[in-house]
Amino acid sequence: MRMTETADDALAAHRFPTTTDQLVAEFGDLRFELPDGTVTLREVFSHLPNEELASREDALFLLYGSFGEDAIGRKRYSDRDPPATGDTAYSPVSL
Repeated sequence: MRMTETADDALAAHRFPTTTDQLVAEFGDLRFELPDGTVTLREVFSHLPNEELASREDALFLLYGSFGEDAIGRKRYSDRDPPATGDTAYSPVSL
């Protein structure tokens, strides 16, 4: 996944512990490609000012968990899960 490689490469040399503000100061212009455009690290962390991060793994988990719904591919798509209770978007098909 390109997003993983981009973040891993950027954070590999950064010293931890750190904060989201320090990461934004150093890597704020780092761009991540999404299905319908791009987003910067600054935009992703805009709602998380000065969160403390103990390790690179903590930073990666927070980063990936902070992407909005624009980061997911096809919404409501699953070829494995049954429809949720009350979901009328799918019709059962007998094979």
